[in-house]
Amino acid sequence: MIREYLRYRKSVLFLILSVLVFFPLVQFLSKLPMDSISYSITIYTFLLLLWLLADGGRFYKRHRKLTEIRANISASNHPFPASGDDLEEKYQEIIEELYRMLEDSRHNLEIDHADRIEYYTMWVHQIKTPIAAIRLALQSGDGNPLIEQELFKIEQYAEMALHFVKLGNLEADLIIGEYMLIEIVKDSVKKYAPLIIQKGLSVSIEGLGRHVVTDSKWLVFIIEQLLSNAIKYTNKGGVRFFWEDGLIIEDSGIGIVAGDIERIFEKGYTGYNGRLDKRASGIGLYMAKKVADALSIRLLISSEVGKGTRARLGFPQPLEMMM
Repeated sequence: MIREYLRYRKSVLFLILSVLVFFPLVQFLSKLPMDSISYSITIYTFLLLLWLLADGGRFYKRHRKLTEIRANISASNHPFPASGDDLEEKYQEIIEELYRMLEDSRHNLEIDHADRIEYYTMWVHQIKTPIAAIRLALQSGDGNPLIEQELFKIEQYAEMALHFVKLGNLEADLIIGEYMLIEIVKDSVKKYAPLIIQKGLSVSIEGLGRHVVTDSKWLVFIIEQLLSNAIKYTNKGGVRFFWEDGLIIEDSGIGIVAGDIERIFEKGYTGYNGRLDKRASGIGLYMAKKVADALSIRLLISSEVGKGTRARLGFPQPLEMMM
């Protein structure tokens, strides 16, 4: 602190010390009595000490206040300590004006973001109407498996867009409760049944008659992302759901190369399998991991090329969920 003060006042202190040296020297050369010179030095030194104490005290208070502001700095406005001079006051005015500009920009960004969210949400809900109409028309006629399959994918893309929009404020959308796991899994499998049947895959559900603490809607989303990938990359065999220190979703698909495992939850990362499927976006697993983290679910994936992939969902205890 003393070193900082000396650096802050170095010009003034240099001038004061120069006067303290040259003023007595001039008096001495003028052949004034030594008592007068000593008296002048004493008075000057005493006044200098008083000034240093007062000025140093003001510096200490301002320095401490600025240090506190810096330690707790955020985008919010902090009142500055009283300025020491006009120049310092100008600096404070510039900072406060920059803060006001920052607040205006942030407010405009929040409005733009809210408008985009509102538009995307409205669009997703609106697109569901023609999708439902097309599905109804297919059901009333002979139906076309290929069209129904592609329609299902469109529905999933629309749902994905809606969930992606909600991901930005996920905590506000969570409804935590205790749910029967097997019912959630069955609902997900039922939804994907047409694709499972179309590919001739099997599905087994074992030992899931237990309750878990979670948000049922968002847990369904996680399971559907994992099931969708399992179906997409499995050409023979099937998918197993069972309990082993958590919900296990295991497929007999092509597997994931070792170099991709560490990056599969990165946004936009598709890996080797994604390059085989040109439609892969690398968004599904990224969103599943984000949702799992919000629900305190430990989502882990292991795989072996040519043998399949295993996803594990480790559910929190009620006390963990509350923390």
